[in-house]
Amino acid sequence: MDLQKYLDEKRQLVEQSMADLVPMANDLHPDLVRHIESMRYSLFAGGKRVRPILCIASCEAVAGDARVVLPVAVALECIHTYSLIHDDLPAMDDDELRRGKPTNHILYGEAGAILAGDGLLTMAFELLSSNLLSTIPADKRLKIINIIATGVGSLGMVGGQALDIACEGKDIDITTLRQIHSRKTGALITASVQSGAVIGGADPKQLADLTTYGEKIGLAFQIVDDLLNVEGTTEQLGKAAGSDADRCKATYPAIFGIEKTKLMAEETIAEALAALDTFAERGAPLRELATYIISRNK
Repeated sequence: MDLQKYLDEKRQLVEQSMADLVPMANDLHPDLVRHIESMRYSLFAGGKRVRPILCIASCEAVAGDARVVLPVAVALECIHTYSLIHDDLPAMDDDELRRGKPTNHILYGEAGAILAGDGLLTMAFELLSSNLLSTIPADKRLKIINIIATGVGSLGMVGGQALDIACEGKDIDITTLRQIHSRKTGALITASVQSGAVIGGADPKQLADLTTYGEKIGLAFQIVDDLLNVEGTTEQLGKAAGSDADRCKATYPAIFGIEKTKLMAEETIAEALAALDTFAERGAPLRELATYIISRNK
């Protein structure tokens, strides 16, 4: 299959849904308009839209309808964007660039950026609990909300971010490093795959296999991010290269070196691909996405 064509088509589909579901509201108080503008600034600042596309692809892998999953896909991108806004804050990673543009707090101030992130996170659950998903049975909707909330929360993404900050400048073991990566990045990616599968009508075996796939590509995605931070340029990445080493962050290259880290990324992707053995042609986009994750340069 032509992966680039698939990515372009799904990205356009997601971004059109984002424009429809996260509109600008110019008839409000000017300061509230600016708040919504700050949310949209980061949401529409570009990006690969990997998480919503994974949600769509996993839905299609179990013969589901991609159109039904779009509000969930948009919610996932809102959550991901919120996490980036907060990650970039001075109290966190203190970045001034994101996707080649000034980070949210540079333009809107720290309080504005915090509130933009809060607004996007809350909007995600507004979408997930809205009538936009009324064609999905209530038990499935509740399951999706629980999957995503768990993936985002203190045992998922937020917990991983907390561990990441706490371990800066410390010698840690591989178990802790894997926990950081699996939670900080992997948990939301896994939730994206799982939620698409549930909406598409996955049976227990399919859901278990797709969960394994999501866990493996989620870990691999962050391992590759670690490598890119060492080997990439600021122009390629759209954010400061070499920042992990500057902050003494716990990363795979810092512990294992470049070559062994590349091998570990390849092994993790191989495990992800093995989990898709039973999905035949419908699993092709997920296979290609796994390959894309390990070969990307930004």
